[in-house]
Amino acid sequence: MRWTALFLSALVFAFVCPPAFSAETTRATQILDRLKHANDWRRHVMVVAHRTGWKDQGRMVRAENSLEAIRNAIALGAEMIELDVRKSADGTFVLMHDDFLDRTTTCRGETKTRTVAELKNCRLIVEGRGTVTDETVPTLTEALLVAKDRILVNIDNKLTAAVLPEIAAEARALGMADQILIKENLWNERRIADTRTLMAAIGPDVTFMPILADDAVHDARFMAQATDTFGAPAAELVHWHADGTPMTKDGGVLFSAKARAEAIRGNWHLWVNTYPIVNRPPGMLAGGRGDERAVLDGLPQESWGFWIDRGATIIQTDEPKALIGWLEENGYRIPYDLMN
Repeated sequence: MRWTALFLSALVFAFVCPPAFSAETTRATQILDRLKHANDWRRHVMVVAHRTGWKDQGRMVRAENSLEAIRNAIALGAEMIELDVRKSADGTFVLMHDDFLDRTTTCRGETKTRTVAELKNCRLIVEGRGTVTDETVPTLTEALLVAKDRILVNIDNKLTAAVLPEIAAEARALGMADQILIKENLWNERRIADTRTLMAAIGPDVTFMPILADDAVHDARFMAQATDTFGAPAAELVHWHADGTPMTKDGGVLFSAKARAEAIRGNWHLWVNTYPIVNRPPGMLAGGRGDERAVLDGLPQESWGFWIDRGATIIQTDEPKALIGWLEENGYRIPYDLMN
């Protein structure tokens, strides 16, 4: 009887006084849940702001890879930002797309030849307009702190894969290992094996996503192998488009019925990139059906809608504002409980 009474007392205490160590729910944790449970969220299309979200209606309206752009992407409701990572001369990770500073800052020369202190004298420029902002070259840590608990971060590593464990360690030190996404191009079993070794060095708390391009990957079974090996929640799919060729009519092998069936079986998202590449054919990464078709031609259904109809539930774009607006108007967005 004595032990029964103690047990009942403990049970009552557990209900009345729940544990104080329950994890805090943030917008980032809700986004991560949708990322990792694709089959539960196929009615919702996630949005990734390319280069942190620098364009609107085809115009460059803010500096790429800037903290201001990250804050704007969060305010718009994007699920993820993509940012480009390089190293300064003194070994600090910084945000910069190009080898050289000339295009996007007031400075000249290679990024890797400048210390962080020197880069803090380089003010970011809104390309196209030539507008000089008050913001200087951000460090990766500064960018991660703006994103913390609010949005996921898609790391575009402009260095060798050997630095990825360092990038992961930097995010981990901020309590953000689960908020970053690491990616590598995969096209054969050797690449899978090499990446498995890399991810073992990075750690299991960081999300990995394969990039699969249709000039090398032609089989839905390999798509399944590439995602299953890493428990990847998504695959970034590239449907190449050459200049002077017709737009894709079926989405290609990576968006075939077999590929979509494998995505459902493996519980992962099909991810399409609709952003343009400078001086390249429109929609080069998306079978000709990119942001230009949606925004400049005013035909979003023939771009974004086309890919959604073929199973895409993540779209990486230079037009997060226009895309989110169109998705909401057409019933492709489900609100989050928290928008902090």
